This record gives sequence, C-alpha cells and structure tokens, in this order.
Amino acid sequence: SLGLAAPVVAAGIDVHVSDQHGHPTSDAVITLTLDGSSATPAPVEPSKTYYIDQKNETFIPYVQIFRPGDKVIFRNSDTTRHHVYSFAAIRAFEFVLRPGESSPELSMDKTGIAAVGCNIHDHMIAYLFVSAVPATTMSSHGGDAMLSHLAPGHYTAHVWHPQLHPGHPEPIQKVTIASDADVLHLAFTLSLMPDPRMSMDREHLDY
Repeated sequence: SLGLAAPVVAAGIDVHVSDQHGHPTSDAVITLTLDGSSATPAPVEPSKTYYIDQKNETFIPYVQIFRPGDKVIFRNSDTTRHHVYSFAAIRAFEFVLRPGESSPELSMDKTGIAAVGCNIHDHMIAYLFVSAVPATTMSSHGGDAMLSHLAPGHYTAHVWHPQLHPGHPEPIQKVTIASDADVLHLAFTLSLMPDPRMSMDREHLDY
C-alpha cells in the first residue's frame, strides 16, 4: 500500500497592496517583525548576486531586495552610455558603463535603502532595499505578496514603497498569528506620488 505524507502546516499572511485609486501596486516591500523583540537576523545563507539591467533607459528591476552580504552588478543593455551612481549612506558608488558593459560586483553589507540614478538620464532611478528581517517580500504586478513559515506571535507588518510621500508615517498593521495553521489576510492602501521614472526628482538620490 502507498502511504500519504501528512501535509506540512505553516502559518502565513497574504498581503494585497493598492494605491489611492484602487489600482494594484507592485514594488511595495513588506516586512514582518515580531513585537517585543529586536530584529531577528535572517538565517545565514550563501550570498546571492543580483543584476540590475539598463534597458530602454530604465533600470530593471525598479526595486530589488537584498540580504546583508548579497551583491549587485549593474549591466548596460542599452545602445547609449550610462553613468550609474548613488550617494546612499549604506553604499555610495558610481560607474560609467558603455553599451554592453557591466560594473564590478558591489557587496551590500549594511541594511537600509539606496536610491540609484543615472547622471546622464535623470528619469532613470532604482532602489536597493537591504534588510536582515527574515520575513521580507515584495508585491507583484497584481499587488499581491505572501509571507510564509511564520511562528505564532504578535507581529507588525511594515510597508515601504519608493513613491510614498516623504515625511509621512510608514504604513503599518498589527497582526496576531495564533497557531501554525493560521492563514491571515492583510490589505494596504498607499497614497503614492507620481512615478519618479516619468518626472525625476534629483533630491530622491540623497537617500
């Protein structure tokens, strides 16, 4: 006879993010922190290398999540030169990349956010989000995200998006996971500024 393995039960949270007009919102970073404790470092894993491409004078992806120690390489797939730079406290750098060139690997060792621009094309911008919080994810084009394998406890869900209004409180929600079988649902509505890739504000680069 064939034995069937028991299903693995793990608590999770489904998140849906939309803007003030009700449209699904991508590129929102959701982090879930356990209340009453300092940020738990992510399990030690081999570092990963991510590529930020430049196509049609656009950074792809717009937002990339990193763990401390992960690396990034900027690649120029355009037919024009790009001057990639950041003044961020967590990692300042600049590279002039000709068509077809890639930058050296950059190690993202500090947590925080780095805004990246192109000194030749002001409408180009990307964000590097470095987090040590294990439960960190990003919303899809449909505005959906999932946080899974969560232990019971009291948590706070935080949402960051590059187009949130500066100086406004970060959107948060409290949530309690009572058991390993809980699957909860959270919805966030964000009030967002216009896409900076369409009308670049250079002050965003002083992140």
